Parts: sequence; C-alpha cells; structure tokens
Amino acid sequence: MSDDEQVLARLDTYRAHDAPTHGGRVLSYVYDSGLAELDALAAAAAARVQPVNGLDPTTFPSVALLQADLLAFAREVLHGPAGTSGAVTSGGTESIMLAVLAARERWREDRPGDRRTPRVVAPSTAHAAFHKAAHYLGLEMVTVPVDPATGTLPAEHLAAHLDEATALAVASAPAYPHGVLDPVVGIAAAAAERGIPCHVDACVGGFVLPWWEGTPPWDLGVPGVSSISADLHKFGYAPKGASVLLVADPALDRARYYALTDWPGYPVVNPTVLGSRSAMSLAAAWAVVTRLGAQGYADLTAGLARVTAAVRQVVEDIPGLQVVGAPVGPLLAVGADPTVPAGGQVDSHAWAQAVAARGFVLQGQPALAQTDGTVLPRTTHLTLTPATAGVLDELAAALRAGADDVRGQAAAHGVGDAREDAAAPATGDSAAPADLPDPVALARAARETGDLDLPSVLALIEALPREQSARLLVDFLAAFTAPPDQAGAGTGLRPDR
Repeated sequence: MSDDEQVLARLDTYRAHDAPTHGGRVLSYVYDSGLAELDALAAAAAARVQPVNGLDPTTFPSVALLQADLLAFAREVLHGPAGTSGAVTSGGTESIMLAVLAARERWREDRPGDRRTPRVVAPSTAHAAFHKAAHYLGLEMVTVPVDPATGTLPAEHLAAHLDEATALAVASAPAYPHGVLDPVVGIAAAAAERGIPCHVDACVGGFVLPWWEGTPPWDLGVPGVSSISADLHKFGYAPKGASVLLVADPALDRARYYALTDWPGYPVVNPTVLGSRSAMSLAAAWAVVTRLGAQGYADLTAGLARVTAAVRQVVEDIPGLQVVGAPVGPLLAVGADPTVPAGGQVDSHAWAQAVAARGFVLQGQPALAQTDGTVLPRTTHLTLTPATAGVLDELAAALRAGADDVRGQAAAHGVGDAREDAAAPATGDSAAPADLPDPVALARAARETGDLDLPSVLALIEALPREQSARLLVDFLAAFTAPPDQAGAGTGLRPDR
C-alpha cells in the first residue's frame, strides 16, 4: 500500500465511526437529495477551486462571479426587492451573526451616545445562533415565550417587547425545534412601525418553502423584512458549509462589513466574519444550484412534501405520540400525547433511542421552561429529506415498533415528560442533583464504545440549571474532541478500531 493509500485508509477508518450521511437514516444534520450525481458535481467543482482564497475577489474574480450568481438566484426565489445585496457565508450561524452585527451597527449609528445595551427580540424557539451572536457582539437576548401547544406566538406578543433599545426583531421560517412558521407578516409590520430591522431566519426553509404549497408569506416580499438567511447546505443540497445572507437595504448591508487601512499591511475589507476562506464550498454550492435551478428544486420539494405527509401520518397514528403544532415544511417535532392514559404514553426520548436501535437516528430535544413559567415539553425532532422516500416503509416500521417497545415505560427523570407528577424545569436557583455524572467519564465511554445514553443526558439538561448543564456539555465535548494523550480525555478513536 502506498503512502497516499495508507493516509486515505486511515481516513476511511475514522469515517467508519460516523453516522451515514446518505440514505435517509439520519433525520437531522444531513440533507440528502437522493441524487448521487449532485455529489459528484459538487466534488468536481470544489476541486477546481481548491487553491483559491476567497479573501480577495479582486485577485480571484471567480469568487465574486460565483457569489453573484448565487445571490441572484436567492434574491429571485426569496423575492428580494431591487437593491437587495448580501453574501455567501460558511453557514447559518455566520449569516445570523452578520445580520445581528449589521443591526447593532445601525442601532448605534442612529443613537450616538446611547449607553444602553441593544437588544435582540425573538421567540423562544429562535435558533441558538442568535444567542451566540448576542453573546459575541454584546447585545441582550430577549426571548418571548411561545405557546407550548403550537410552538409559535401571536405577533402582538413579540411586538409588546419592541422598544427603543431593540436593534433587531426576529422571526423564523420555520423555527427548527418544531418546524413551525412564525407570523412573519405581523412581526415585520410591528418592527417596521418602530423603525426596527426584522430578520427572518430561513436557514432551514429558504430553499424548500418557496416551492411548498400553502405557505403563508414569509420572505423578503413581506413589507418590513429587512434581511433573511437561507442555507445552501440544507435544502439547497450543497455540501457543508454554505449559506446566503440577503439584506434588502444596501445601507444596512454595508454595516456588516469590516474594513481597515490603519495598519502597514494590505488594505483589509471583510464582508464576512472570516478573512481567508476556502472557495470550495462556494463553488460546490454554485454548481448544485446551477444544475438544479428553480425547476429542480420544485421537483425535489414536491416529492419531499409527499414523504413528509406520509411520515407525519405514521406518527399521528401511533398511540401515545403526537406531532407538536402545525409544521410547515419537512421538519416535525414529536412529543408524548398528554391525552393518553399514563400506561399508553410514549416518552419521545426513549422512543428515539428505540428507533435508533432499528437503524434510524432521530434528535432528542429537552424540555424548556420559558420566562412566563410555561414549559415546552420534551420532543424528538425529525428532518425529512428526499432520500427518506427510499426507506419510507422501513422508517415507518421502525417508528411504530420503537413506540411499542417503550410504551408505558417510565421516562428518564427530568421535566417535560408525560407524567402528571413531573417537576417544573430547573431554574438558576435550583439545587443541583448530588449524583451528577462525570462529563469526562461520559466522553471517555462514548469515544471508546460509541455508546451514549442520550435520554439520560437530555433528562439531566432538563433537571439542572441551564448554565450548569451548559458547562457540563462544554466539559464533555472538550474531552470528547481532545488529543488522545491529553490527561482525562480518554484513549481516543484508534486507527485500528
């Protein structure tokens, strides 16, 4: 075996530990079009620009040309008005980060000398990237409770929190936890009335909802929507990581840029968070979008809508489970049906683990206590893709059988389960359980065996004060990803395993 073959063989050994990225068996994180030729095309396009640095499009004009084509396509399908501009970023988090940055800079410009902390006002279901952006950029994150039964809220509830300190209002299309569309029209109108930018997070929905029948208005065609994020590496079916940020107001769009001439090196102007960056994901996304076009996306979405309806019907026919809210698009949240007697209920996290034993990976979501005291119950998330069609019968059988396996069983202790005596979610003042697991030990076991008791981990997140559970997760991931010789980090995944 040559040196090159040995290197690639070791990579293959590492990859053998990964969840499958094709075939419809992982119902989160991956977005499989089911079209193998798109993978080959994306790989070929990426290889052609492998040495290109996206830092300077004047040196590498292909970067500007590829981006311009993608922005033009996104602007058309997302109904951007004349003057709409934007950027192709590394993913939804960066797109959201830039939208929050632009809104903060606009707020500061309009209020010179104002010493208040600007605020981002969003439903409690808004993506974690908004919290991260607020943390990084020094804004206050204000979350407005949603209805636990519907997963969204009336626009006037969010509007009541908009004030002079608000730099940005947020709506989701759809929100990731439940796949539910926020009332974009009402939120955008309320924000516009107060002179506040409104960002629509369509990172999941941006390249599927334009062709999804019966969807209420939600994009840049809605008056008052100032910016929108849409991920090309989700239902745009491009490789990770590529996203689009579109901004309707050119002046607001300029506020995301960083420029510096006050140093002795080359003039710096960065339209995104990253400086030097690969053009490979940009070229791959461009190739996929160019190949599919609007009709290709329409065709994929039509099939996806049929698959989603079929899976939703399967879930709704399972005693003890229910779909939360009225999802729009290919995302579902499944929780325990509280109207079913305790002996017939199905804990959604135990269900997910039972379904995983049958070859399908679902995503558990812990319960959440909102600021008004209401509780969003624990759920399990399913993202359907076109590839789901190829395993639909097997998936349906696994969903049914998994529910039968755990029906009536006691849930892992936490909150948000179906029991009538379930405790309220932990707050910052709650006493922590005395028998907390060692996150480093959990990481070591997960690395060495590949096993992790996710229902218990999610129940722990529910039971602990959220800041404490977040610290435990940091300790866990730091240990899980640490070099194998680092103290306490475990032995690591060995090439011979």
